Amino acid sequence: MEGASFGAGRAGAALDPVRFARRPQTLLRLASWVFSIAVFGPIVNEGYVNADSGPELRCVFNGNAGACRFGVALGLGAFLACAAFLLLDLRFQQISSVRDRRRAVLLDLGFSGLWSFLWFVGFCFLTNQWQRTAPGPGTLQAGDAARAAIAFSFFSILSWVALTVKALQRFRLGTDMSLFATEQLGAGAGQAYPGYPVGSGVEGTETYQSPPFTETLDTSPKGYQVPAY
Repeated sequence: MEGASFGAGRAGAALDPVRFARRPQTLLRLASWVFSIAVFGPIVNEGYVNADSGPELRCVFNGNAGACRFGVALGLGAFLACAAFLLLDLRFQQISSVRDRRRAVLLDLGFSGLWSFLWFVGFCFLTNQWQRTAPGPGTLQAGDAARAAIAFSFFSILSWVALTVKALQRFRLGTDMSLFATEQLGAGAGQAYPGYPVGSGVEGTETYQSPPFTETLDTSPKGYQVPAY
């Protein structure tokens, strides 16, 4: 978990590969990466079947080419984004600028939220088109691929929503300046303030000095005599 100023205080620290691989955020990105392959892969390989009226190919989702293109674009975009954000997570520890760290977290938050919404739209779109698809030889041939694309679209919604929540937590922790103040106070808590010197309770006469602007009175000033009566 990263604290104040988006973890800038630990910038430049050595990266632990085992700890990085076990992070929930890393596991979610890997899962989303695999899910994206499971969506656009079947559509590219088996999503187009021969039409009943001729040799031309049509999309298995009710013959709607837009459904196939949307599924491929959505899965391919998620595939590239997961790879890019994994590289960003690897480099994040080396970023020393608080502003750059904040931009990286905001980019992660915005993109994850957007792709969660697009996965929801894609899941609903593909499911609707598959329900309207008339049974036929092509449908039976590519039915498993269509159902796999729909299923992993649903799983992608869950993984990208989880990534959005993790990015939101990082952003809130990075902007919580009270954590930064706590770290600063904790660092100086073990340092005692210099106290006043404690004596025995009896002050020596040498510790006192003559008061300022005082003159020593001469009891017999020169040039003056006491008159005798």
